[in-house]
Amino acid sequence: MALSTLNGDATRRAGLGLAAGLCMLGSVSSAVSLDPTTHHPALRPMTQVDPGEDRPVVDDPSAPAGPHSTVELAFAGDLHFQLQLAALLDHPRGALGPAARPLAEADLAMVNLESAIAEAGRAPAAKELEDPSRRFHFRTSPAALELLDAAGVDVVSMVNNHGADYGRTGLRDTLRAVRRSPIHVVGVGMNRRAAFAAYRVSVGGTAFAFLAADASMREGSSNVWAAGPTTPGIAAAHADRPRALTTAVREASRRGDVVVVYMHWGEELRHCPTSRQRITARALADAGADVIVGSHAHVLLGSGWFGTTYVNYGLGNFLWYHDHQPETGVLRLTVRDGHVVDDAWAPARIHGDGRPLPLTGPARVHANAAWRALRSCTGLAAEARWPIRRRRPVDDHQGDVVVRAFVRKHASSCLPTRAR
Repeated sequence: MALSTLNGDATRRAGLGLAAGLCMLGSVSSAVSLDPTTHHPALRPMTQVDPGEDRPVVDDPSAPAGPHSTVELAFAGDLHFQLQLAALLDHPRGALGPAARPLAEADLAMVNLESAIAEAGRAPAAKELEDPSRRFHFRTSPAALELLDAAGVDVVSMVNNHGADYGRTGLRDTLRAVRRSPIHVVGVGMNRRAAFAAYRVSVGGTAFAFLAADASMREGSSNVWAAGPTTPGIAAAHADRPRALTTAVREASRRGDVVVVYMHWGEELRHCPTSRQRITARALADAGADVIVGSHAHVLLGSGWFGTTYVNYGLGNFLWYHDHQPETGVLRLTVRDGHVVDDAWAPARIHGDGRPLPLTGPARVHANAAWRALRSCTGLAAEARWPIRRRRPVDDHQGDVVVRAFVRKHASSCLPTRAR
């Protein structure tokens, strides 16, 4: 019988049969393969592009092959090592204090380093696009990356409105430090491809891809604020639907990764997301992002689900040289079978020395309630919402399309890693 004559349950049965056949063929081909990684896909190396060079590097997977399991992610907001905080670099062990414990306890943790890594004596870059009264230049040493590694952080975004504060020379210092870093850095590179390259890692049989991009207002006209095809810079994503970023997200999603995007976005001191943030979040979700988190506003913004994509619009400051906006914390996400199934907030408060201290007792309860209330102006849901598939009549032309789509979906379920 021709597939075009099938409809309803017959279409579904035909699709199941074809999908089962594909699964059997996949099993046979795996059995005769001489490549050991074919039998254990989780053993396949995860690759990223070295931000200092236009070539691939190989990272060892962090877990052996196995079925999908529960993975805990943790995220904190902006941190740097300005003024009195620079002294922490001399004593990295435990420097971030007890508020950072959820970062160390998570399977994977990510933060934003709001700073360039530039050698002493480097001249700050011109920031002619910024208000003259608000021109700040932040820099630190490579020891910052070692400190974050000691704190249990796994991935660092360095793409923000301070990542190129010391111009092209400072950017070369940064890329040199990144090449030698004990921790994975995303968002900067020798060219656009490298700046938008994902750090890929497998945990418990689930593959993750971490990307980062800057959507905050440009502070200088120099091309280091946006990496070009052949020029170094940061991963700029200033459009509502940033093409380079959505392309990178789509490619990672097609590989079956759980895609995490750390954005530097929003309007300073505003607790509700801007229309651009919401449009960008939707574009990233449509491209296949599973987790979208961000910072830049210096205050906390709401979190929740857009469909099945988890979105956080602002994590605030975490380690900052002043306590003018003291509310902070660590966002914890539970990923099961490739989807975020739960979120939790570990609230803290930045003290006069710039370090966060965790809240306890009634203060913790109040802070958690206040954090949940921030969702009210985001348009996000309190839980994941799965799309509703409505039954529609299938005509002769649609039959082929439906069967092909069904086969693609269920054949991909044979794979040990999540396919979208």
